[in-house]
Amino acid sequence: MNIRNVRPWGGELSDLVIEGPRIAGVRPASADPVGADEVDGRGRLALPSFSDVHVHLDSSRIGLPFRPHTGRPGVWGMMMNDRENWRKTDVPHAEIVAGTLERMIARGTTRVRTYAQVDVDCRLGKYHSVVAAKERFRDHADVQVMIFPQAGILREEGTVEVLEAALAEGADVMGGIDPCQLDRDPVRHLDIVFGLAEKYQVEVDIHLHEPGELGVFSTDLVLERTRALGMQGKVTMSHAYDLGGVSESVSRRLIDEFAELDVAMATVAPSASNQLSLVRLVESGVRVGLGEDGQRDYWSPYGDCDMLDRTWQLAFTNGYRRDDHIELALAVGTMGGASIMSHESPRVTGVGDRPGVAVGDRADLVLVDGETPTAAVMDRGTDRTVVHDGRIVADGLTVIR
Repeated sequence: MNIRNVRPWGGELSDLVIEGPRIAGVRPASADPVGADEVDGRGRLALPSFSDVHVHLDSSRIGLPFRPHTGRPGVWGMMMNDRENWRKTDVPHAEIVAGTLERMIARGTTRVRTYAQVDVDCRLGKYHSVVAAKERFRDHADVQVMIFPQAGILREEGTVEVLEAALAEGADVMGGIDPCQLDRDPVRHLDIVFGLAEKYQVEVDIHLHEPGELGVFSTDLVLERTRALGMQGKVTMSHAYDLGGVSESVSRRLIDEFAELDVAMATVAPSASNQLSLVRLVESGVRVGLGEDGQRDYWSPYGDCDMLDRTWQLAFTNGYRRDDHIELALAVGTMGGASIMSHESPRVTGVGDRPGVAVGDRADLVLVDGETPTAAVMDRGTDRTVVHDGRIVADGLTVIR
């Protein structure tokens, strides 16, 4: 398949030669008419498709009517609000999850790492809904399912058993959350998380909301286990939005250790002032990805399945104005997350690095209208064509079955 008349990362008008799942050639655009078996890019940008590496498909309310927000303060209060309400819909849970994933694909996301809450209340119900959506769209997107003890691991008896049951069924990633604040026994919490990950040979993703020195303490325990168990390249810290607020020396040490141990970071672009520097992280060799977090759920009304919107938010919350910085946010939202999901994907190495649309790269692309990549982030146009593994899987915001 050839994709004609596109501008890779906003460069010169080019034709892309696609062979199987890879980009086999990037050539100056031909003046010949577009053939019947070719895709006319019509001068649009050709960018890597988006990678949402922090999304809660299992708690989505996409496609349902808006409702008043009833969440209570704190992780436990918000979690209990979700527990009290997620079954109160006439639409089957599995259909809501699948509809949310479909909408994400239609807008250009072909790589997804999603949480699936597992606890003594929902047991494997939410996990099974997410697995069903993954299977339904297996030809449209790569989906990793992370089992997530949103209610903690130690607070409710029987949690460990149901987490292990999900891992035995084939979950991709083992999750943890706020080892100090939620479970109040960080050593035991992390021993369980890493112990199960080691037993089932899966990666670890730690959901960290803890502030300041407490968050640093939990992070140091994660780094200690990563080193001791030889799990370099298999651990992600999600959120962790207050790790930069203790001191400059602590920030630099954490970034250096993340780079040394190949511990990745996933951000949802929060409006927080104490985050580790995105530029420093990528320039130090840390894999950084982006996600939308909740999707108009019981935690908040935000989230619309569009990672181009979330890329705008990443640039905005970092105070970026320069084109190269805004394009860095776009690189993180596309290939940054891809490098977390697969080490075969190139990581973003710094300001000015634009991976993902070169010969040999996987043909996971989104064609989108825009004068420049920065303009595309600002305008967030809807003229999009989505390619996954060398096949068109969505066009005009509609998934092609």
